Amino acid sequence: QVQLVESGGGLVQAGDSLRLSCATSGRTVSDYDMGWFRQAPGKGRVFVGTITWRGGSAIYADSAKGRFTISRDNAKNMVYLQMNSLKPEDTAVYYCAASERGAGVYKYWGQGTQVTVSS
Repeated sequence: QVQLVESGGGLVQAGDSLRLSCATSGRTVSDYDMGWFRQAPGKGRVFVGTITWRGGSAIYADSAKGRFTISRDNAKNMVYLQMNSLKPEDTAVYYCAASERGAGVYKYWGQGTQVTVSS
């Protein structure tokens, strides 16, 4: 199995950028497709984007398209979420998650990192 630890969250202003990191340990991250999710206060956890184990093209939720970019460095066992042009509605706890290659089910989750965007 794999363990996931997110970092890089914080308090920023609208329009700022932030890069979240997801450090993995245990099994190599190249065994997994990786996803990012977020949960805003009082709401359910929602999909932000995903990247395949190869690190090719990523898929994003409409709310993230054009502003967020997911990347990964399998050699370093790291996954990243670059967030630009942040909006107050991006305020949430952000989670990275791992799915066995092609399974489409995120079995492993990190503890989350808080992102707060002030207006």
